Amino acid sequence: MRRFAETEELSALARDALGTGSRVVGVDRLRGGSKKGVYRVHVDGSAEATSVIVYRWAEAENFWPEGAGQDADSPFAPASGLVPFLAAQRRLDGLGVRVPRVVLADDSRTRYEADVAVVEDAGRGTLEELLTSDPVKGTAALGELAEMLHVMHRQRGPRYGRLDVLERGGPVSGTSCEQVVLGRALADLDEAAVRDDRMASAAGALRDRLRELAGRVAPRTEYGVIHGELGPDHVLIDADGHPVLIDIEGVMSFDVEWEHVFLRIRFRERYDALDRPGLDPDRLALYMLAMRLSLVAGPLRLLDGDFPDRAFMQEIAEYNLKQALALVTCRP
Repeated sequence: MRRFAETEELSALARDALGTGSRVVGVDRLRGGSKKGVYRVHVDGSAEATSVIVYRWAEAENFWPEGAGQDADSPFAPASGLVPFLAAQRRLDGLGVRVPRVVLADDSRTRYEADVAVVEDAGRGTLEELLTSDPVKGTAALGELAEMLHVMHRQRGPRYGRLDVLERGGPVSGTSCEQVVLGRALADLDEAAVRDDRMASAAGALRDRLRELAGRVAPRTEYGVIHGELGPDHVLIDADGHPVLIDIEGVMSFDVEWEHVFLRIRFRERYDALDRPGLDPDRLALYMLAMRLSLVAGPLRLLDGDFPDRAFMQEIAEYNLKQALALVTCRP
């Protein structure tokens, strides 16, 4: 049985972060996380804040089954824990990209049983919610997000990989971004085919299409900084109406086209505000099919376990399965 954070542990964290006069008066475990627990902790007696957010990277909070034989240095290896979070937070903050301020970080496991971070409570609502409730303010925040992404994507570097791996001088995984994506897509296809007969029936055509698209991609030697899974639900809106990026552990140096196919999927008709000239159409074609397969295999993998929001995950898998099949059955 999964055990989430106890009030006693969160109270100790709040005191360490905000001072001994701080007292926890309420705790909300926020929904949606699959790799870490996210808690809003309401406090009294602190001059600094009335609430903070606690990230807790405990095994009991991680709903993903272990992947066999996965390269830990791969850009797509599970990004979980304090080290990748802090690497991404430092880099984005240094670029002037708004991310939650870190109040306390501890991965010593001496006082707490897991990696933990206490960060500012940067916003109660998301960009997704604001675009619906107040389209004028939402559109303004979307424009700011586009500027933030432009700053990130123009940070060119000669190596690709997750930021914490690059910081410690880890090895480059694979021979190129497109080959890493192709390898992951083929693995995702194999996983999905085991779990769904429709994917099994189309597996040969999908493999051929992936390899055909990968063969068209020209070499590249410079990469930008990308979030990797940036949907409107991963953007908070602060008290002044500005966007704040969250769920940043997977930030990496990579082909910016990988970011843009995810943005196209998640922002849909609002993607035009985030589009930019100069994207490589061959990479976009390969990465879109690979992303669709990832969004089938990943949710199906979660459903092998006890992830609570099962209907939502099944909906994601089903939608993207149909989109993936359409990319091979409706091709010109």
